[in-house]
Amino acid sequence: MQQLIDGVHRFQTEQFGRYRRLFRRLSKEGQNPHTLFITCCDSRVLAELITQSQPGDLFVLKNIGNIVPPAHVTGSTNSTAAAIEFAVQTLQVNDIVVCGHSQCGAIVALMDGLPNPDAAPHLRDWLALAHPVRELIKTNYNHLRDTEARLDAAAEENVLFSLENLHTYPAVAAGLAAGSLHLHGWFFKIATAELFAYDPANKQFAPLRKPDPASNEASESQP
Repeated sequence: MQQLIDGVHRFQTEQFGRYRRLFRRLSKEGQNPHTLFITCCDSRVLAELITQSQPGDLFVLKNIGNIVPPAHVTGSTNSTAAAIEFAVQTLQVNDIVVCGHSQCGAIVALMDGLPNPDAAPHLRDWLALAHPVRELIKTNYNHLRDTEARLDAAAEENVLFSLENLHTYPAVAAGLAAGSLHLHGWFFKIATAELFAYDPANKQFAPLRKPDPASNEASESQP
């Protein structure tokens, strides 16, 4: 806690001056983020740091394993749906990014199982939502013998699974149909800070490249 408190004081005394006008404007005008950024709770994955975004730019949703359940899932397992609906319907974001990452503990637990599932019933039930990912890896990725490669493949498939589930939300489906909303699948490699984006044309994740302003290519990255 002392480290957190020291950080707060450093921000207020050393950093806040640079952001004073921005926070004053955000306080007066409210938030208007352009992107809903869905990523994992993992402490090594910081959306604002990775994208070098300013306060007010991103509406960040972090959960265990960056899982997006289908819209029909209700109750304690789908508070994620509330954030999606708020971002799309109220904030009217233009883009949704689902960002998975390497060395994801949730993916390890999904693939290998929890050591004591009855001791963590909420975590057990949450991970059960992504069981289709586990079955897909077992069926289609038997050729991957390396553990890290297999887990990275599972993390990438989990991103695609979440993108598919986003289509089940009426507000998301309406935004996609109107062309006012775009979906993007990303994978972040922690050791090198590399970002990979899903390319639907090639059906694989490729290094994220700068968009060409002259190109009229669709920016949507979805399965």
